[in-house]
Amino acid sequence: MKIGISRLVLLLMVIGSHGIGAMGQNTRMDSMEKNTGMRVATFAGGCFWCTEADFEKVPGVVKVISGYTGGQTVAPSYKEVCSGKTGHIEAIQVYYDPSNVSYEKLLEIFWGHVDPTDAFGQFADRGPQYRSAIFYHDEEQKRPAEQSKAALAASGIFDKPIVTEIREFSTFYNAEDYHQDYHKTCSLQYKLYRSGSGRDDFLKRIWGDGKAQMPKFEADSVKKSDASDDRDSPNPAPAKPDKETLKKTLSSLQYQVTQQCGTEPAFMNEFWNNKREGIYVDVVSGEPLFSSRDKFDSGTGWPSFTKPLESGNVVEREDWSLLSKRSEVRSARGDSHLGHVFNDGPRPTGLRYCINSASLRFIPKEDLEKEGYGEYLKLFEPDRTKPRP
Repeated sequence: MKIGISRLVLLLMVIGSHGIGAMGQNTRMDSMEKNTGMRVATFAGGCFWCTEADFEKVPGVVKVISGYTGGQTVAPSYKEVCSGKTGHIEAIQVYYDPSNVSYEKLLEIFWGHVDPTDAFGQFADRGPQYRSAIFYHDEEQKRPAEQSKAALAASGIFDKPIVTEIREFSTFYNAEDYHQDYHKTCSLQYKLYRSGSGRDDFLKRIWGDGKAQMPKFEADSVKKSDASDDRDSPNPAPAKPDKETLKKTLSSLQYQVTQQCGTEPAFMNEFWNNKREGIYVDVVSGEPLFSSRDKFDSGTGWPSFTKPLESGNVVEREDWSLLSKRSEVRSARGDSHLGHVFNDGPRPTGLRYCINSASLRFIPKEDLEKEGYGEYLKLFEPDRTKPRP
């Protein structure tokens, strides 16, 4: 489906009428959506010359703008951002026609053009201003962004943790004119930079041989939980109860942890030393979260796991509550605070999901069938490939 000429002209007028770097994204986005039906997505993948060029090739993308976002400095210059002191990241805004390309497809493009395991830059560009990030504009973008990251982490394509940030969008400042469409206006310089940056060599090594494929993820899983056809699912997750209901059904500690991001005492909680076989589900929604097969003794006094049982049921959020960045983990449907994930776990994932017992309900192996989780019984079958003693 092609974009009508009148809609395209109107879109470009809306984008251009705000000038370069002087206006935040919120006003521009409201006008654009109201007048053209277009949507906007914001990504950071290192050098914005490269990410702009990559996204402009995507059918359904109308316009890509290079700029800065995520920091505190108002209308920063390129020199200021390069200093690494503004908090801003080089980023792009992708204006797209949702009837022609989905946000989920844009996420696939993004993941396929960055190194999501690099927390200190991208390829030849080093520093916090070049790190990768997805900036969501609303809940409709937040959920698939988190689920796509979880699916990529669980895929095993990368042998290091996925560290790309997923953050709420605030304000976007257009970069200077000479940065816009740099791959066109300075094509020779761009090609020399790109070939020497190491970006394409890395992407070819990961994706070019055809062995690795972008993992699929179910972006609308929350919406489906309310649909009638979800009743046939073996473990349908009901809508999250309201606060008054939760206060009546949860203990005070369970409510404090899951709803108020509390933390229970170490070594004085229900499951830190639980060695029984079974699975752990969200105490609020019942969605499967972790397996005893992935549980290990971290020495911290809280239940610790190397990976989620269902990657789409556990999402990460940036947490600055202790004045340093941590990765909070929450349940996707119940939106319960579970704990945090750290990069100091054992092999094969190198991750430690440090979880509050108060967020969990344990279902032992022998009760899985009657509790409606019979599909997970296969996790605890004897390994027939191992020789008998």
